[in-house]
Amino acid sequence: MLHSKFWQAFFALAPILGFFFLIFGYFFFVFSLVTDIQAIEASGNAVAPEMIFGNLLWFFSFIFLSMFIYLGSLIFYIVHAVQNPNLKENNLLIVWILLFVFVSGIGQLIYWIVEIISKRKAVTS
Repeated sequence: MLHSKFWQAFFALAPILGFFFLIFGYFFFVFSLVTDIQAIEASGNAVAPEMIFGNLLWFFSFIFLSMFIYLGSLIFYIVHAVQNPNLKENNLLIVWILLFVFVSGIGQLIYWIVEIISKRKAVTS
């Protein structure tokens, strides 16, 4: 699984795409909440808590999905870096792991481009 091109690309791109989906989910939540409240206030009824909590369910599901994808990507790329023999020669292993932890999804994307795609092209050439 560590050497599969699909999973490498997925775990490199998914945290960043998940962030954009999270922002989309937040705006969808706020927009639907505002439009529903305006419609309820216009009719003169009280705002039902189920309406607000129903919208929060979608928003929190986006948050949990993004969190699981981020953690999966972090674990995948830490294991990949530990098993990468090129990083042990140059003592870059600690640098990459710290980059994964502190720069989150962008660190995995940079690692994928620098250490996997560029090395793959160098080997095939």
